[in-house]
Amino acid sequence: MKAYIFPGQGAQFSGMGLDLYENSSLAKDLFDKANDILGFKITDIMFNGSAEDLKETKVTQPAIFLHSVILAKTLGDSFKPDMVAGHSLGEFSALVANGALSFEDGLKLVSQRALAMQKACELQPSTMAAVLGLEDAIVEKVCETIEGVVVAANYNCPGQLVISGEVEAINKACEALKEAGARRALVLPVGGAFHSPLMEPAREKLAAAIENTTFSKPNCPIYQNVTASPITDEAEIKANLISQLTAPVRWTQSVQQMIEDGATLFTEVGPGKVLQGLVKKINRASETASATFETNS
Repeated sequence: MKAYIFPGQGAQFSGMGLDLYENSSLAKDLFDKANDILGFKITDIMFNGSAEDLKETKVTQPAIFLHSVILAKTLGDSFKPDMVAGHSLGEFSALVANGALSFEDGLKLVSQRALAMQKACELQPSTMAAVLGLEDAIVEKVCETIEGVVVAANYNCPGQLVISGEVEAINKACEALKEAGARRALVLPVGGAFHSPLMEPAREKLAAAIENTTFSKPNCPIYQNVTASPITDEAEIKANLISQLTAPVRWTQSVQQMIEDGATLFTEVGPGKVLQGLVKKINRASETASATFETNS
């Protein structure tokens, strides 16, 4: 069975999507439409901007979403997913790819999500840290002993868990985790505590936007970050999408469940190969690939 997976923040690069724009009339139309919807020329930043320009949250999230979704749409008849999943932001790309969300609505929600998260980040100094070489249960236990907000945020693969919370609590947790035997506990260059209770203001804002958006019956299940299980019910998809901002990304568990349900090939749709690397670390026997578009679309 074919599983298609969609990357999240951090996969962006200067020049992303330019090959699609230049070689596919469908892609060009969709990029032009995106500029209109967003009210600024995101294509200029994607194709020619610096890494610094692309790091701006209001740009990063829509840029990765557009690269992934437009690439999926240029795959033509060869794009026949049996299941989809996306890492954090990538969940929105996956929902457009499986027909649950329209391109326009998906882009609007991603743009609103980016701005809401940016605002939440400004309310309180917060950050994230990558913890390597410890079992998930030990990381969770250590976080529970730290004063302040610090929680498990991204279960990326066995031995790689990202924690999220208040700056001081994260620093203390990193020290405690090293003492507990972590190979590394490294504060990440991010401006906020994503997938933690500190994203509550963003969750409230996004909840209203999601509730007012029409979702359709998807043409294949999505394995959502919050549950790591296959979902096809529109109401459930919405609820999980709202919970996602303050809940952990259960990527390890999602991939394991997809394999259990018959996934044999994982194709990453969008910039980079981060998710393929994680799939291999979760299950070495799984086959992975990068999606490549057909120029005649």
